[in-house]
Amino acid sequence: MIKLTIDQSKIDEARNYAKNIVDSLKWLLNDYSSDTIERTIVRLFGIDGAIDETPIPNLVVEHLKEKNVIDRGAAYWIANSMLATNLSAQEVAEEISNGKLDVTSLDAQPDKKIIKLIDELTEKMLNHIKAQKKFRENKFEEFGPRKKPSIYVIVATGNIYDDVVQAKSAAREGADIIAVIRSTAQSLLDYVPYGATTVGFGGTFATQENFKIMRQGLDEVGDELHRYISLTNYASGLCMPEIAVMGAIERLDVMLNDAMYGILFRDINMKRTLLDQYFSRMINAYAGIEIQTGEDNYLTTSDAIEKAYTVTASQLINEQFAYVSGIKKEKLGIGHAFEINPDITDSFSYEFAHALLTSRLFPDSPSKYMPPTKHATGNIFKVYIMNAMFNLVSQMTNQGVQLLGMMTEAIHTPHLVDRALAIENANYVFNTAKNFAQNFDLLPDSFINKRAETVLDEARLFLKKVSEQGLFESMSKGDFADIKRTEFGGKGVQGIFKKSENYFNPFMDRMKAELNLK
Repeated sequence: MIKLTIDQSKIDEARNYAKNIVDSLKWLLNDYSSDTIERTIVRLFGIDGAIDETPIPNLVVEHLKEKNVIDRGAAYWIANSMLATNLSAQEVAEEISNGKLDVTSLDAQPDKKIIKLIDELTEKMLNHIKAQKKFRENKFEEFGPRKKPSIYVIVATGNIYDDVVQAKSAAREGADIIAVIRSTAQSLLDYVPYGATTVGFGGTFATQENFKIMRQGLDEVGDELHRYISLTNYASGLCMPEIAVMGAIERLDVMLNDAMYGILFRDINMKRTLLDQYFSRMINAYAGIEIQTGEDNYLTTSDAIEKAYTVTASQLINEQFAYVSGIKKEKLGIGHAFEINPDITDSFSYEFAHALLTSRLFPDSPSKYMPPTKHATGNIFKVYIMNAMFNLVSQMTNQGVQLLGMMTEAIHTPHLVDRALAIENANYVFNTAKNFAQNFDLLPDSFINKRAETVLDEARLFLKKVSEQGLFESMSKGDFADIKRTEFGGKGVQGIFKKSENYFNPFMDRMKAELNLK
């Protein structure tokens, strides 16, 4: 890879500020839980289904909240109810959901019996998740590793069965990763829809059944092509850990998983979404799922040159949040984007510098590079050229995952042929420029090297400021993406609570132990 001449001490200083920011929030991660985390525990006990379109996990947690006992955690109440009634976890949940069972009216069972039952339920689900992880590893061993940059394309018909048809077509054209875009605003739903869905807006609903259907389709085409095709969805919004655990159960491979995105661009309460991110990333780490962050979104509301440092700063913060949840470097897909106005002189050099800086900061991580969309127009020929230049930057700066740009981005949802042309474009550039970067060295005083160093310096000073005043205060002032959020506002603010002294989350405890987390 082309090397930047940057003082390592500046990188270390910036990274230490980011670590201090995350460490200052350990009180939140350790002492609080959320409605979504408890619903995730319910699902990990094997409970599923819906009554009148309301998911049973939601109904169970709402019952515990109404009885003012949620602070002990859902695990205790389900296990105690199972022992007291001699019902299965699913049957207990259905009785609660139908209004036939009040968990607080049951006699407390012996602690030893409760712990033994919880351990059995925990072991059963975690063994399934580990088996799915092992299956993925075996497939990569059989077919070979994912190529780099990996070609990542989107399907978004709204109908999961049509999505499968498009996904298989994309895989045959050369795609390595298929992302099923979620239906518009699903991130704001405080529940996960149940079952297969055939109607969505701007995408397809993320449900466990939809995950299962798409996973089966990609396994079929993968065996046909002798390549393992990775599946992506979105563990973000108000249901982050629930979607993460559905992905772990159904063997998704990549998850968009970023609380900063939810806070800034969906106005989800800061504390709620950071808590949810903590557990969702732990689930992903345990399941061997690669996460991806959403720093590319910063450039949709801020100038891509003036505020480039906020992307770098957020990348470093996201890295530290990932580490406290057990995510390893090789599973940390740091996000960034090719979003500078193409009419600016030297825009390509700016883009090159920013992409090279990301690779320099995260050399062991499969960074996810987003295509030009903000400045895409109806001129498909210009957009196609922009995408080719974007692909060239990716190849020359050692990006891990390339979300392909579509020449019709500004006109309509891409057709099959648009996706095929995008893959053809990427394959052409990646092949013709495969070893091109080996021929170049950057001078320390070159435009690209100086620009990368400038962005790092600005990010370092910005992280110092955030470290001193606190992440919540910085976001309330609009320091990130020029968007202001408040600690006690935003969607889902009522869905957080302080744990009692006898709170119990067996899955988090087991995952922490096996991931060697403190």
